[in-house]
Amino acid sequence: MEKLQIKDKTFAVSIPAAQLQKEICRVAGELNRNMEGKEPLFLPVLNGSFIFAADLLREITVPCEISFIKLASYAGTHSTGEIREVIGLSKDITNRHVVIVEDIIDSGLTMAHMIETLQKQNPASISVCSMLVKPDALKVQVPIDYCCLEIPNDFIVGFGLDYDGFGRNTKDIYTLVK
Repeated sequence: MEKLQIKDKTFAVSIPAAQLQKEICRVAGELNRNMEGKEPLFLPVLNGSFIFAADLLREITVPCEISFIKLASYAGTHSTGEIREVIGLSKDITNRHVVIVEDIIDSGLTMAHMIETLQKQNPASISVCSMLVKPDALKVQVPIDYCCLEIPNDFIVGFGLDYDGFGRNTKDIYTLVK
């Protein structure tokens, strides 16, 4: 499907599924090499990262665990800049190698908040793995250790990313048509 209609907005394919899968496999390979012998705890940020996290974790070959956290900062097509922790961390991360798994980093505010919150719990290390990064949208600098793709500062949906809750269930990523 080349175009996608969600509510009042039209989107066009910008990143096909095959390209995403290739990059996910590349990043998983890097994680497998770097996390060898560390038994990392993967910490996907819900809701958006669930598809990326599932595909990524199926490629991880080192012994690991997974737990979830849910943070929210979006309303419609814009970040509110206000971060609300919705579901907290259920695992003890003291002396653990934590890998935050995020769907997209744009302003960096959510990731900065999450890193700050996790550091208070004394992990051995914190790594950030994001499917997508919008370098031109960053308001704060955050360490991004693993990134599948850098993209322009456009609004996108698909592969876990949504517009008002809709559009997460596509294999491709779509960009808003202006």
